[in-house]
Amino acid sequence: MLNVLAATNYVKVLDVIWKGLMIGVLVSAPMGPTGALCIQRTLYKGRWHGFFTGLGAMLSDVIYATISCLGLGVIIGFIETNEIWLRWVGSIGLGIFGLYTFGYNPVLKMRAQREKPVSYTYDLITGFLLTFSNALIVLLYIGLYAHFNFVDQEYSLWMLAGGIGCIGLGAMIWWFFITWIMSAIKRWVGFNMRDIWIVNRTVGTLIMIISIVGIILLCL
Repeated sequence: MLNVLAATNYVKVLDVIWKGLMIGVLVSAPMGPTGALCIQRTLYKGRWHGFFTGLGAMLSDVIYATISCLGLGVIIGFIETNEIWLRWVGSIGLGIFGLYTFGYNPVLKMRAQREKPVSYTYDLITGFLLTFSNALIVLLYIGLYAHFNFVDQEYSLWMLAGGIGCIGLGAMIWWFFITWIMSAIKRWVGFNMRDIWIVNRTVGTLIMIISIVGIILLCL
């Protein structure tokens, strides 16, 4: 009996981990102002300046992930009663967000110019403040939580805390990956800031695919 319970808890932990990582990546991947700033600093000042900008965004994401999780915890009864409806709303919302990401070109709103040399602390703080200023990200978290059924009554408080930590880890992995890619592209083939729209379209397409898969599963 104990072995069965241990195995069940192990499966739940793995479930929370992969969901947290996915949510962290999906929240960070769209190239909004923070993503564009991260890439800009990577190209003009070096990879680690871009990474610390993303790290600041990750800290903001963890705060909003926690706020969203606590808010969902308060209305968990409502979520359970309306789970199917919320999953529909979450999946459709993700599709709309993916479509918006696909068509959005953040470079049009940013100046592609070199900045004066600054510290990593400055990069981190500005990345944090730029991301934290967008409180609407809570709505994205709620959609993702509903889509992945992240806030489940079967999960313990420690599991959810670990899941939020995995959201931060997923975001960190994304920023580490994107700054590495941008540095490699700059080093080997060159990169134009206008090409960010290609990244946006790729990410937007992936989000829309996830949304469509979620809708198909709901229809089965």
